[in-house]
Amino acid sequence: MTARFSALILLATLLALPANAKDKKKQTLPEYVLRATTVLVVVNPEAGEPLEQPMANATARDNVEKAVMEWGRLRPVMDGAESDLVIAIRTGSGKMVQPSIKGGPIDSRPGMGQSTDSSIRIGAQQGHPPPLSDPGMGVPQSGPRVTNEVGPSEDTFEVYRGGVAAPLDSPAVWRYIAKDCLRPPQVSAVDEFRKAIADAEKPQPPKKP
Repeated sequence: MTARFSALILLATLLALPANAKDKKKQTLPEYVLRATTVLVVVNPEAGEPLEQPMANATARDNVEKAVMEWGRLRPVMDGAESDLVIAIRTGSGKMVQPSIKGGPIDSRPGMGQSTDSSIRIGAQQGHPPPLSDPGMGVPQSGPRVTNEVGPSEDTFEVYRGGVAAPLDSPAVWRYIAKDCLRPPQVSAVDEFRKAIADAEKPQPPKKP
């Protein structure tokens, strides 16, 4: 009886493995992402600006904000305002190591104006924005400097929880890395995030007894 019982347990375990593996492949999003209505789009503090394209990250940030505005589900806010989510972007150059400019006010903006086919956005930064990561985690360096940056060769789009201290110090809740995914007209990173939310909101089929 003992050997037969053990065999039945082993068979049941093997039959359950494919279902478990399938569940693990399905990407889920936390409830706070599905309830979010506002988002802050920032340039990843670790990113430098390529010497050949010193405004690459700032341009990519604008592209993402416009795509989010056209989507209509999330409302982009200015630096210094509290938001439900934080999106950190970083452009890739196709190279693992490249000369870049880091530090200085190149990615800051005291004011801005954006327009899409259906809306216009004008804003100004309110006060000094809170740090996105704990400044004590790294060595502070003031002023712009040229360095050989080591980073991803493709564009990166990362989603973090907002409304918390140093949001970028926590793991990203969703990430998309692909070549030119921050470029218009499609801005495919925003499109993929929209699809991920739509999939997470689909009603789940009832579990079989």
